[in-house]
Amino acid sequence: MQESLQAVRIGIEGVFYSLTHVPNLVRYGSKPSREIRANPSLVEELSRKLRSFADATAYAPHQVFIGNITPNELSRLPKPWYDNLLERALPKGAFGDVVEQESFYGLLSQADQFNLVSLCEPWFWDRMTKPDEAARLRLKSFAEVESLVRKGALPLYSGDKLVGAFEPGHTEDANLTAEVLLENLAAKVTAAHSLRALLDCLRLNPGEVDYVISCSEEAVGDRYNRGGGNLAKAIAEEGGCENASGSDTKAFCAGPLYAMIHGASLIQSGVCNRVAIVAGGSLAKLGMKFESHLKKGMPILEDVLGGFAVILGPAKAGEACLRLDSTAFHPVRAGGSPQAMAEFLVEKPLAKRGMKLTDVDRYAVELHNPEITVPSGSGDVPRTNYLTLAALAFMRGQIKKDQMEDFVRGRGMVGYAPTQGHIPSAIVYLGHALDALRKGEIKNALFISKGSLFLGRMTQLSDGCSFLVERNED
Repeated sequence: MQESLQAVRIGIEGVFYSLTHVPNLVRYGSKPSREIRANPSLVEELSRKLRSFADATAYAPHQVFIGNITPNELSRLPKPWYDNLLERALPKGAFGDVVEQESFYGLLSQADQFNLVSLCEPWFWDRMTKPDEAARLRLKSFAEVESLVRKGALPLYSGDKLVGAFEPGHTEDANLTAEVLLENLAAKVTAAHSLRALLDCLRLNPGEVDYVISCSEEAVGDRYNRGGGNLAKAIAEEGGCENASGSDTKAFCAGPLYAMIHGASLIQSGVCNRVAIVAGGSLAKLGMKFESHLKKGMPILEDVLGGFAVILGPAKAGEACLRLDSTAFHPVRAGGSPQAMAEFLVEKPLAKRGMKLTDVDRYAVELHNPEITVPSGSGDVPRTNYLTLAALAFMRGQIKKDQMEDFVRGRGMVGYAPTQGHIPSAIVYLGHALDALRKGEIKNALFISKGSLFLGRMTQLSDGCSFLVERNED
């Protein structure tokens, strides 16, 4: 990559996050579905530990995710957070929202162009708020929905009530099963919801978006091109961006930051004026840690689909920007050790700018919620990453050993994101970073993402990228 010491700034116009609460889809997550096939009685046990929408909304990490409280405020709240729900919590936040399952089913059906989703007509009319919705939906009697399920369609539940069915796209293609297509359509719908909400917040005409990049993890395609599909353009269509084209960027958990860099590069090159970076939720990751949560008497915390949208454009004076010249990648030669990752994604790019690790006010890393990961033995992922950075700062003589915990507390943060793969990977802090930059609470933030390439069984290499976000003072 060509190095440049000249500041290259791309504007960040806004960000919107969504959490779609889908407790009755947890059974279709990869881990729960496999365990339920082996032990069908798990459905009842799992169902007893599903959260209500009110409880999911009042869960403090979710309130951080949508911008109603800050990560610092979360760190001071009593634990466990699932037993200390916030009073008067709202589903709409400063830069995000929590969506009910029933609304999601409606969005799912509206976005279905291939007659995959059928909803029970009596249930729909009970919850209908807009009379014109019915014209765009596939409504059937309860008996017809039951018949579809008997023939192999995936049942959709609201509590213990059957309210719909999701049919496969092909009877012989493993890539077009009902389970796979539900994952893909869920990603499309949750990303499009975030995109529409962000455009509304910015009062931006969807027609002003030139290009959409999706970094969702779902693999769209049929048997002849598994994962080759373009989810971005489907999201652009659903979001009303009629003048936009789009493409997907795949890099496991590092996908969102790669997508941000690609979008910023399109603007810097003059190819595009405004680019949307979007991602939908990962249905496969619902309930990944459910067994450890059940054993410890916890509620099922992995019951939400995460989504986000970011709009990039030309840099404006006084507004937040992405420093494209600060971009760093993890090269093949770097190896996979945590120290090497920190050196290539943090120390070296900062040194090129004449900066030390202590010149960064806030680091955004993998911000998995430890209340989800610790009970399953996965540890506190954010804290581990921050300790690695603190250790590097100590090794370079920038802090003393007894200052490492201060480094972690002052420049890091507690994790609060659901375990949705690409969603926790640094990008979840962008909303809080923009707010802190506007208020003058920080002068910059370094975003760092890592990808686990071994998951695809093609290489043992690690992966990652990083960039600085700051206020444009030019």
